[in-house]
Amino acid sequence: MVINTTIKRRSRKVRKSRNSMIDSSQFMKLFLSELKDIYWVEKALLKTIPKMINKATSDKLKIALESHLVETVQQVGRVEEIFSILGKSAIPKKCQAMEYLIKEAENTIESSMVGTSCDAGIVFAAHKVEHYEIASYSTLKHYAMNFGMNDIVQLLDETLKEEKNTDELLSEFAMAAVKVLKIGKPLSKKIIDCSFMLKVS
Repeated sequence: MVINTTIKRRSRKVRKSRNSMIDSSQFMKLFLSELKDIYWVEKALLKTIPKMINKATSDKLKIALESHLVETVQQVGRVEEIFSILGKSAIPKKCQAMEYLIKEAENTIESSMVGTSCDAGIVFAAHKVEHYEIASYSTLKHYAMNFGMNDIVQLLDETLKEEKNTDELLSEFAMAAVKVLKIGKPLSKKIIDCSFMLKVS
C-alpha cells in the first residue's frame, strides 16, 4: 500500500515536471514569435518615420520625430541583443496589424492638407503606432518577468519607457494643434510652446 502511494507520488511529479517543460517550450515559441513581430515593426518604422519627418510642417514636430527615429534605431539594437541572449537568430516576422497601421498612416499623411492639418494627421497616425508598440513591449516584459529573464526585462523596460514618453509627447502636441485649428490659423503663423517635445526620457 505504501509502495503504491510512493509510486503514484513519483508519477505525479514526473507528469508535473514534463508538463512544466512543455509549458516552458510553448512559452518560448510564443515569446520568440512576438519578439520577431516587434522586430519587424521597429525595422519597418525606420522607413516610415522619415516620411513623417519630411511631411511635417512644424519644426518642433520634426525635431520630436527625428529624436524618436534615433530611439527606434536603438530599440532595434535592443531587440537584436535579446535574440543574442536567447541564442537565437534575429529574424523578423511580418506583422500584418502594423503593416495595416503603417499603410493607414501613409494614406492619412498623403491625404492631409498642409500645415496644422497635416501635422495633426501625423500625430493621429503616430499615436496608433505607439499604442501597438506599448502593448507589445508591455506583454513581452511581463512574460520575461514571469520566467526570471531579468536581463531581458531590463532591455524591454528601457524601450517601453521610451515608447510611453513618446506617446505622452504626442498627446500634448495633439492638444496644442487642436487649439490652433480651433482658432483657424495655420501652425506656422501661430506660436505654440512645444518645448515639451524635446523631453528626454
